[in-house]
This record gives sequence, C-alpha cells and structure tokens, in this order.
Amino acid sequence: MSEIVTSEEGEVLDIELEEDFIKRNDELAAENRRLVDAYGVRVLDVMGSIGSGKTTLIEKLVSKLKDRYKIAVIAGDVATTIDADRLKKLNVPSIQVNTGRECHLDANLVKKALSKLDLKNLDLVFIENVGNLICPADFKLGAHFRLVVISVTEGPYVVSKHPLVFLEADVAIINKIDLAEAMEVEPDKLVEEIKRVKPWIKVVKTSLKKGLGIDEVVEALGL
Repeated sequence: MSEIVTSEEGEVLDIELEEDFIKRNDELAAENRRLVDAYGVRVLDVMGSIGSGKTTLIEKLVSKLKDRYKIAVIAGDVATTIDADRLKKLNVPSIQVNTGRECHLDANLVKKALSKLDLKNLDLVFIENVGNLICPADFKLGAHFRLVVISVTEGPYVVSKHPLVFLEADVAIINKIDLAEAMEVEPDKLVEEIKRVKPWIKVVKTSLKKGLGIDEVVEALGL
C-alpha cells in the first residue's frame, strides 16, 4: 500500500474557504516553486479527466526517462491508492494524495507531499492531478509545466466545453487517436480548437497504450 497524504481536520476549510482562497493557494504554490527550485527539481502537473490516460502517460515518461533523471510521482485522487501503486511498480518514489470530496489538488496538499520526498536526490516530480477538466485549472501547485491530457473517447466537444484548462496548460496531449475513427472524432480538428484557445500551446497526438507519440511528448517538455 502507498503512503497517503490527506488534509487534517479543518485544514481544507482554512485553505479553501477563507477570504480570497485562490490567492492564498497561489501564495502556497509560489512557496512550493521556491522549494523545488532550491533543489533544482522540475515539477510537472498532469491534468485530465478520469480515463484520459494521465497515469499511462506518466508510466511511459518514467520508463523512458528514469535512466536519465531521478524521478518521483505524486498521485492525486479523491480516494484509493490505485494510481500510486501502479507507479511504484516502476521503482520510483510515489506518494498518494487523497482529497476526499475535493475535485482537485491544492498547493497545500502538494506542499505536504513534497515534504515526504527526498528532494535533494530528485530531478523530476510528476504530479497526477485529480481526474477533472474543470477544477484543477484554477489551482496552481508550483509546477514548472502544466500538461492536459484529453482522449478522443471524450467526444468532439471536449475542448470547446473546457477551454480554461487549455489556457492554463503548456502542453496538450490528444490521446487514443487509434480509436478516433470508431469514435467519429477528428484529432486534427481538436488540435485546431486547442490552438484557437491558446495559439502558442504545444499539442501532441498520442496513442499511449501503443507507445505512439511519447518521444514527441518528451520533446515538447524539453526533457
């Protein structure tokens, strides 16, 4: 079983319901950034819906990069340690953060998770955010890069219905393109819609289960 990070009683209310809670979260995110910068650790926040391929993406990236970088993973979820347990099989440190009823990770929970990692012996930390295309966009965590993963199985309107998450992302990944024809979704149209929302975002088409596009993701992240 993975170690689990949770909020203490009253802690979520202190962070998220007091006046201007997003501002307070941003302040804590800035503290997280200063902390990891002091150790020279790069942090990547991976956002996306349940089933889009976030965990698979992190698995593929860790497998490809762990000989070049010392890597750890923070896996966020409402409950369970399923994702963290999957990632531990790759022999990298993995911390599970359970949010309870909250639909996103916040900077305070990430701060607690970072405190459990040996940052002086790390180069990269992947954060798998809670499966949601709405709430995580508003809550910065202190990451250097924010990725959003969508899947063609989410339909042709996933971008138009969730534009904010793309505005907040540096890289967008369109996954499961091998299923595009069956789902009657055109990946190139999704690329066009993402670029209309944020013209300078990097977009990569992938089929992560088949290992397609992972090199392009590494290049987009500058790793």
